[in-house]
Amino acid sequence: MSGTTQPAGTRRDWLLSDTPASRAQARWGRRYQLWLAFRRNPLAVAGLAVVLAMLVLAIAAPLLATHDPGAQSLANRLQPPSAEHWLGTDELGRDTWSRLLYGGRVTLGMVVAVVILVAPLGLVVGCVAGYAGGLLDKVLMRVTDVFLAFPRLILALAFVAAMRPGVESAVIAIALTAWPPYARLARAETLTIRNTDYIAAVQMTGASPWRIIWKHVAPMCLPSLTVRVTLDMSSIILTAAGLGFLGLGAQPPIPEWGTMIATARRFILEQWWVPVIPGLAIFTASLAFNLLGDGLRDVLDPKQR
Repeated sequence: MSGTTQPAGTRRDWLLSDTPASRAQARWGRRYQLWLAFRRNPLAVAGLAVVLAMLVLAIAAPLLATHDPGAQSLANRLQPPSAEHWLGTDELGRDTWSRLLYGGRVTLGMVVAVVILVAPLGLVVGCVAGYAGGLLDKVLMRVTDVFLAFPRLILALAFVAAMRPGVESAVIAIALTAWPPYARLARAETLTIRNTDYIAAVQMTGASPWRIIWKHVAPMCLPSLTVRVTLDMSSIILTAAGLGFLGLGAQPPIPEWGTMIATARRFILEQWWVPVIPGLAIFTASLAFNLLGDGLRDVLDPKQR
């Protein structure tokens, strides 16, 4: 019967066929082969699992939190981990587990927002500069060099100081400092791609430069850009947490991992769990993204194969 589900072996054979019958089959077969190559790296799979787990915990924070993250109870301040408070309480008696979950929403949300802003910007700037060349390339790359000349955190501090401290200002500041490496990478890829025979064939059909960039150049830059973005997520997390630690990111009482460390750092010797737990969350997230990025690089970068 046509509605009967195909056996797993048949689906696998269909995906791994050397002679795909359609473009869809070829695309799905390519994706399946990439997944098979990716899962051969246990550290990368572990990084993916940790990233997905942290995202699920952050999204489901209202369901998983045992207390109101902003509810204060001075009678229970600086309590060690217990059955009532799984990760203890902070200096105002607020539940650390609940604040950690909601803090993940803020920190990881900032990371996602920065990536959504900088990845397309860097891709467009790099592709346009590399394909157009000439004066436009020189102008765009000199602007990129100006941003690359300053350390990311220092430049982000300057941008936030020019605005007002807060989550939105931190996202904008990090985005303004994070796009130049992506533009450089996309430009380098474009300089190689624009001289290939198939681009010359597309040009002979009368396609406009914008269509060539959008349809043929940018898709070829995406694998390298994806790897770079994944590897950079750890530095984005650290920058966001650093701004929060310095009081220029999320403002109290908003739970954010860097802010949680800043308000609890004076208890590091006596009540060590208060600042250490959000620090471990930052470390775990950064390590997971690095492992995931290394796995994606091994799969997507042709030089690694």
